[in-house]
Amino acid sequence: MGVPVQSLLEFIYIHLLATADTTNGISLMMQQVGRFYVPYVNFKYKRTGTLWEGRFKSSLVSDDLYVLDCMRYIEMNPVRAHMVKAPQDYKWSSYHSNVRGAHDPVIAEHISYKALASSRKKQEENYRDLFLEHLDKKILNDIRNCTQTGTPLGNNKFKSQIESKLKIKVGYNTRGRPRKL
Repeated sequence: MGVPVQSLLEFIYIHLLATADTTNGISLMMQQVGRFYVPYVNFKYKRTGTLWEGRFKSSLVSDDLYVLDCMRYIEMNPVRAHMVKAPQDYKWSSYHSNVRGAHDPVIAEHISYKALASSRKKQEENYRDLFLEHLDKKILNDIRNCTQTGTPLGNNKFKSQIESKLKIKVGYNTRGRPRKL
């Protein structure tokens, strides 16, 4: 989920991968961030007003490999933005917890992460190995498009299950004419 934040004179996107315990858990979490973090930043930097450019954007993510792809996407963002050379160089990254086992009270191991191996040490090693390859461009575009449009990220079966429950079509359409094959 990408959340635009105006910090002094620049725009920063904060990406969170969160699993809610309740139906409206993500909305309540973001509401709490707005209630407590925004006044803190305004006080600290002697400013007023909102930090947010608009509402947060979110996308439901399938539990299979898409979660691991999203984790890699998020942890590689500072590298793609040329802020750091490697994900471990970014101070605020969950990479430290996922690869080095550094304790962070806000990070919980996702079931997809746990499925990488039976021991924590092997999970860390297997997760680190995922970074030896670049994310496929299609996955990068799918994550970006799904986040921007609020549509589910997953395979066709996953999307069909959601459509069946919601009784509406989900997904995003690309603009323009279909490409010639």
